[in-house]
Amino acid sequence: MAAPLTLEPAELPADAVEVGRIADAWGVKGWFKVVSHSTNPEALFAAKRWYLQPSERGAKTFSGTVLLQIRQAKDHSDTVVAWAQGIDDRDAAQALRGARIFVPRSSFPVTTQDEYYWVDLIGLQVVNREGVALGQVQEMMSTGPQTVLVLAYEQDGKAQERMIPFVSAFVDKVDLPEKCITVDWQPDY
Repeated sequence: MAAPLTLEPAELPADAVEVGRIADAWGVKGWFKVVSHSTNPEALFAAKRWYLQPSERGAKTFSGTVLLQIRQAKDHSDTVVAWAQGIDDRDAAQALRGARIFVPRSSFPVTTQDEYYWVDLIGLQVVNREGVALGQVQEMMSTGPQTVLVLAYEQDGKAQERMIPFVSAFVDKVDLPEKCITVDWQPDY
């Protein structure tokens, strides 16, 4: 019989951002697969302390927020795998299945000019060059060759969705302090 999972209770940092979830155990030595919320999981690799919360659905093997000290995280065959202190066998890794992973925003690698974390774009208002409001960024979607802004807006009292490629041909300016993105796009596109 497997030993009970012992995880260190922790306080979720004020600047915590959900960056992924634990998908499943990987191998027999305590490694686990991670589903990243970003196509570029640099925040997962940069942070050595991950904060976990149980999945909203399914069985819960722990409650509240717990801290995982990450020994190693790496790319492996188009997925991320990780290994943490105290997670030393397959059963312990399996017990983390479904857990939501948070890391402090302060531990994210610094971005370069014209480079943004998706999490920073969610919630921004989008207007065109004429100042017409096109909607609010609800999510970012990777389509392979490019990323797409998925906007929510209302028309005739009904919720609508609009998609705009997040490429320099259409995006004029991202103003994070003003929480606004200016685009070369018309409402009827």
